[in-house]
Amino acid sequence: MRRAILSVSDKSGIVDLARALSEAGLEILSTGGTAKHLSDAGIAVTPISTWSGAPEILGGRVKTLTPKVFGAILHDRDNAAHLADCERQGIPPVDLVVVNLYPFESTVARGGVTIPEAIEQIDVGGPSMLRAAAKNHRHVLPLCDPTLYAPFLEQLAKGTITDDFRLRCATEVFRLTSKYDAAIAAFLERSAGADDQPGVAAGFPQELTLRLEKFQDLRYGENPQQTAAFYKMSGAGAPFEQLHGKELSYNNLLDLDAALKLAAAFAEPAAAVIKHTNPCGVGRDETAVAALRLAIDADPLSAFGGIVALNREVDDPCAALMAPMFLEVIVAPSFSDGAVAVLGRKKNLRLVRALPTQPSIELRSAAGGVLAQSVDQVGSPSEWRVVSKRAPTDEEMRGLRFAWMVCAHVKSNAIVLTTERQSIGIGAGQMSRVDAARVAIMKALIPTSGTLAASDAFFPFRDGLDILADAGVRGVIQPGGSVRDAEVIAAANEHGLAMVFTGRRHFRH
Repeated sequence: MRRAILSVSDKSGIVDLARALSEAGLEILSTGGTAKHLSDAGIAVTPISTWSGAPEILGGRVKTLTPKVFGAILHDRDNAAHLADCERQGIPPVDLVVVNLYPFESTVARGGVTIPEAIEQIDVGGPSMLRAAAKNHRHVLPLCDPTLYAPFLEQLAKGTITDDFRLRCATEVFRLTSKYDAAIAAFLERSAGADDQPGVAAGFPQELTLRLEKFQDLRYGENPQQTAAFYKMSGAGAPFEQLHGKELSYNNLLDLDAALKLAAAFAEPAAAVIKHTNPCGVGRDETAVAALRLAIDADPLSAFGGIVALNREVDDPCAALMAPMFLEVIVAPSFSDGAVAVLGRKKNLRLVRALPTQPSIELRSAAGGVLAQSVDQVGSPSEWRVVSKRAPTDEEMRGLRFAWMVCAHVKSNAIVLTTERQSIGIGAGQMSRVDAARVAIMKALIPTSGTLAASDAFFPFRDGLDILADAGVRGVIQPGGSVRDAEVIAAANEHGLAMVFTGRRHFRH
């Protein structure tokens, strides 16, 4: 290797790399800020404009986009015509291109960035040099990420850059530039707005580019005969940290997500026990351990082998309560040292530290494609209206709100029975609302008299409501909107129930 171009925005490790290149006898060509950074560190640098004979123009927008630079990178050393062209034009070879790109993504991530400001962070010469080197990687090695410097220097010290490493570096270039272009397109499309794009729903681009990177392999999928892996959004931090226990499974992650979202729906200390993505127990109280006890006591049989989530730290009392139980996963924002010590005695129990995510859209594979939707919102009580003759008491309204929040996290068709602080019976995923009501009553371990009920969608007939009333339910919250609403309201009045319409449903499939 005889000559290298170094032009980087992220200067991590660049001085050490340049010093090693200089000691190996390479001439270093550089631009602008990188050249100054290296010169200040005592490294000999040739300005690329001096070497190419083409001065920087347009305020630095054009520095490297010259025939000499790209001829030096792109010419095939095994092609006689290429070599003749380079000799005729006086173009010596470049053997290494070390470039990373203007920080477009971090710039727009700050928010409040105008389109002109963002456009100034669109790199043109950098991607062009990288792509040229990647295309010609058999002869010119591209390094687009500081994490590649160390393995490169190891190979440089051995005197040979392997074909496998060259291909790896080329692959990283095209991965980087595709992500970079996708980020630019996404920002510009968001800035243009859906109003300028006929047929495009607000918040949904015409073309959706997913940038994901593998976070970890999984032992298997939903079943042992299926392979699986978990991916996170590219460039994002770790979505969770596993503190203890065996590897998380595909099903664990689905249940963990459901549990975390439900517990996080409450401002006060709350806990949720999940089985097969459905809650089997939910509680809220003044302390985490009190909320946890309510959630477990709601259905201790179903809690066996479940996933538990809290929206507060798992402290020592919480750990003592869960220590005798068989659980698959406990997820919370944090764990006390004492809790980790106690729960860590269980070899297989997974302890996961995580915060709920706030995605802008939800994605799901279906029918050979991907469904995208905005995130469901429970809504505000200010939007609700009492439709029964008897209005709910303040206590009943608090209980109805609790039931409504729980019900929004249950698979449809769903009926939920609660008190003000605890789920009592949950009828999840039934084929009819009548069945959902019956299952909710059947699952209750305490008398259902005086409980409150939530339905994720309207009652199409009065029969479901009659079943709840016969079980002693005193208040019901539901979306309303059925053609038989009048019949259902009349039934509520016959039974002396308080009924609230929310105006929005919460189907969950």
